[in-house]
Amino acid sequence: MMTYKDQSKSVEERVQHLLSLMTTEEKVGQLTQPFGWQTYTNDQGNITLNDSFKQQVENGGIGSLYGALRADPWTGVTLENGLSAREGAEAVNLIQRYAIEHSRLGIPILIGEECSHGHMAIDGTVYPVPLLLGSTWNVDLYREMCQAVARETRAQGGAVTYSPVLDVVRDPRWGRTEECFGEDPFLIGELAVASVEGLQGESLDREDTVAATLKHFVGYGSSEGGRNAGPVHMGWRELLEVDLYPFRKAVEAGAASIMPAYNEIDGTPCTVNTELLEDVLRKDWGFDGLVITDCGAINMLASGHDVAADGMEASVQAIEAGIDMEMSGEMFGQYLVQAVAEGKLDMQVLDQAASRVLALKFRLGLFEQPYVDADRAAEVIGSEAHVQLARQLAAEGVVLLKNEAETLPLSLANVGRIAVIGPNADQAYNQLGDYTSPQPKSKVATVLDGIRSKLANRVDGQTEKSSVGPLTGDSSTDQVLYAPGCRIKGDSKEGFERALEVASQADTVIMVVGGSSARDFGEGTIDLKTGASNVSDNSWNDMECGEGIDRMTLGLAGVQLELIQEIHKLGKKLVVVYINGRPITEPWVDEHVDAILEAWYPGQEGGHAIADILFGDVNPSGKLTISIPKHVGQLPIYYNGKRSRGKRYLEEDLEPRYAFGYGLSYTTFEYSEPQLSAASMTTDDSVTVSVNVTNTGRYAGAEVVQMYISDVVSSLTRPAKELKGFAKVNLEPGETQTVEFHIGAEQLQYIGRDLKPVVEPGQFHIHIGSSVNDTQIAELTVREA
Repeated sequence: MMTYKDQSKSVEERVQHLLSLMTTEEKVGQLTQPFGWQTYTNDQGNITLNDSFKQQVENGGIGSLYGALRADPWTGVTLENGLSAREGAEAVNLIQRYAIEHSRLGIPILIGEECSHGHMAIDGTVYPVPLLLGSTWNVDLYREMCQAVARETRAQGGAVTYSPVLDVVRDPRWGRTEECFGEDPFLIGELAVASVEGLQGESLDREDTVAATLKHFVGYGSSEGGRNAGPVHMGWRELLEVDLYPFRKAVEAGAASIMPAYNEIDGTPCTVNTELLEDVLRKDWGFDGLVITDCGAINMLASGHDVAADGMEASVQAIEAGIDMEMSGEMFGQYLVQAVAEGKLDMQVLDQAASRVLALKFRLGLFEQPYVDADRAAEVIGSEAHVQLARQLAAEGVVLLKNEAETLPLSLANVGRIAVIGPNADQAYNQLGDYTSPQPKSKVATVLDGIRSKLANRVDGQTEKSSVGPLTGDSSTDQVLYAPGCRIKGDSKEGFERALEVASQADTVIMVVGGSSARDFGEGTIDLKTGASNVSDNSWNDMECGEGIDRMTLGLAGVQLELIQEIHKLGKKLVVVYINGRPITEPWVDEHVDAILEAWYPGQEGGHAIADILFGDVNPSGKLTISIPKHVGQLPIYYNGKRSRGKRYLEEDLEPRYAFGYGLSYTTFEYSEPQLSAASMTTDDSVTVSVNVTNTGRYAGAEVVQMYISDVVSSLTRPAKELKGFAKVNLEPGETQTVEFHIGAEQLQYIGRDLKPVVEPGQFHIHIGSSVNDTQIAELTVREA
């Protein structure tokens, strides 16, 4: 048996032996990643490989395929021509079999997939977007979701995912805010570790694990003006302290892969930033995994950043800076063989990159088990357990922003007639977020579906939880009435009359408004007078969020606010549900409606989860992970800005409308004074702080207990408060729990003048409470060791 095929040999031995057998063309082939959906044709279930793919395999091979199972308008893969769970597994097996049997060395292909909130393939479970996942503050539940995502992805042959997204959001006008967990590096770091643990498990060579790819490395959420991939202006201290922190935690947890960001930092594009990719990532952190570009990033070096004269120069710059694989593979595939031949690229650099690709394949067990079980894929993907998990996550991440006079929860016994109004009340794709595959309508529960289902399942005043699809019925005569009212964008008010008519017949009005990251899935738009689907030659796109969709404002688009204001004039009980991918700033809504739920994009089970909260089957426990300003002119307004950030504006102060960590409950919680295990400690010692939390209300509920730390006097300017611990606790009425946090060097340190972590002696304030602006303080003295 050849050494590289011998499983008893170490990964290093196998890589070196295989590398010694490879030609330059084969080595370069391992660094390329063509688009996977272009490798095959699906003719009514008959899957055949395309000649171009076969030729690439035979001419040196392909290291990886991007999105072989991806389905969306960009790929052109639809419900009609796409692959089911079983067919997807069969297609990947076909791809792998050809690559292994028709290449000289039989090297399997690395199948890379998008999975930030579920595998982006037909039949895959669609979980809430990361902004909602962060709002759960439930690290264990998120880890469980990552395990489920890995299970579904690997069942079809996907071996690496391009998630988690660890960008720290600094300007929520950015269209990719929805893909991020929020604005705090500590919280993101905790979720980053959970993601790596959930996706990669104890070993990568199992049928239910995949390699995690951390992105976007780094500073991507701090772009100039909130514009996607814009320049980032940030010093090394802030970079190390804030944006790099979650990546470091994930690397320490064992992340297998990392993706540099499109943006530049202080003039250097991240794709060729040697200080980041070599000095920080590999030398300081000891990362030994794979570095893959984002799609088209090498092209941008020569056309966009303009730091390279042409494709050859851009390709050589990238691989010499530490890039191991190029997503799309166009530049590496076109130029690297020639670069070696002309002496522009040292063979050792090429060998190093190829060895990292091969090492990951060995770690994933692809040489031993390149194929998957199609029957298992059909059984695992979209399972009922995963659907229920999607519902639980959505319910835990919805944030109750306002609840005047205990408007919520609604009583099933005497709720009367309900009018569900708004452009997001019954638009399935509008609640799924970007990076979502096509979905049959029966799979997605909208808010209208959830409310109808809730009322239909009443049994003696009680409800039974259900994950059934949409219910049918005449909305003009049912207890639940519906009208879209308007679209997300556009100035048409032709639906106002019908919406007002419906609202006038109701006792309670639930308005579902917000945004959309739905790309054009061919669903058309809606008839504003009837609410029916309306597909025509003139497509309508309501997309106002998502990748490449950055905004100047944070207000509701179109005439949504005007619709709310007109409905409000009727004097009905009015509840607003926001479904959106970035914070919404609407002071009029904050001041005038009775209750507000922030549901972000809650995924396929979002409608049921929202109904569970509206009717009290679930007590809301979500907390904001991003500050919501009063006015877009307050940006940037993230909570952990410097104490020296300045004074108020002429028109408004610097306080957000809704602060970081904020979220209401149907019950109330009371905190005792925090108690330190010792009032002082040395710089190399540690203490604990504890607090008693009591549920003083009528309902069982979950509270997110948050610990912030303030360095009272420091050698360099510091934030007023920084999150350093949190715990989500479930409490019955009258129940008390003691919550304890550890405080040591990691909680007290910051990056000093020498760019190294330092704990300075002095006074520290330990803040514990329900949000950043609602805490009690304990004082800690730190002495020199």
